Amino acid sequence: MNYFYLLSIVLLFANDSFAQDNHVHNPVITPETAPAANATAHEHSITVVAELENTAAMPMDHSAIAMDSDEPPEGTRDPHAYSAGFTQAAGPYTLPPAQRLVLADEHSISSLLGNGVEYTPDSKTGNYELQAWRGTSFNKLVIKTDGAFTENDEYENETELLWGRAFAPFWDSQLGVRVDSRSEGKNRQWFAAGVQGLAPYWFELDATAYLGSAGQTEFVFDSEYEMLITQRLILQPRAEFTVRGKDDPQNLLGSGLANAALSLRLRYEISRQFAPFIGVETEKNFGSTADLLNGNGESVKDTRYFAGVRFWF
Repeated sequence: MNYFYLLSIVLLFANDSFAQDNHVHNPVITPETAPAANATAHEHSITVVAELENTAAMPMDHSAIAMDSDEPPEGTRDPHAYSAGFTQAAGPYTLPPAQRLVLADEHSISSLLGNGVEYTPDSKTGNYELQAWRGTSFNKLVIKTDGAFTENDEYENETELLWGRAFAPFWDSQLGVRVDSRSEGKNRQWFAAGVQGLAPYWFELDATAYLGSAGQTEFVFDSEYEMLITQRLILQPRAEFTVRGKDDPQNLLGSGLANAALSLRLRYEISRQFAPFIGVETEKNFGSTADLLNGNGESVKDTRYFAGVRFWF
């Protein structure tokens, strides 16, 4: 009710001002006439409050408002007719298919990433890791290949043919096959399933599980991070772990945690697409794999220094 009393006082002052503008002056209030003036003001205030309450209590007529109607109000055009009936495939301004607008995620794009082509002077060994893909942002054919070779015609290679499907921003699921070939040991074929993407805080992750013949299983986890010293000088730590389900004596691989590799690469980007680097990598074998290597007279731990180049196009 305080609101209505305040509004009544405002109306009283407005009436007084209006009367003064029209040269109608209220009589001077004296001590003798003050009680009567106060009573008149109080009665006027009560009258105004009662009128406001009656107005607020009156029901509004909503019958003229069609809240759920799908029809546009009279006098307006159809909001769905903004193109005058023209579509992307019909109308006088339709472009031929070769010139029709295609959004960025509908284009088929090819790319090749040379994550590292390296040479180790001490052992005169070359290492490479390449990845190529063709497709759209959502579906693509991915080929991964990495391996090593020496000047004595010794080599080993792992090549994967995968179908990649985006399932979240920055993340792809990958499904396909892997073929291993080597100059010594036994070649293997695997079924591959994994994920590849960019984790929070800009960690690049690649985790893949493999199922091979004769019950062979393997899981490979690879992670790397890029630390910008300057806009062109970049330090890249990397970690890779391999876990196996059972022994493979022909290839000197044992069950459990087979090996772990930690590396550090410092590259200078002459351009974003071409960057030479130097680096160091330490690889150590564990468990049954270490036992198989020791039995064959080979070292279970190796550290190598190398130089290489990273590129993409």
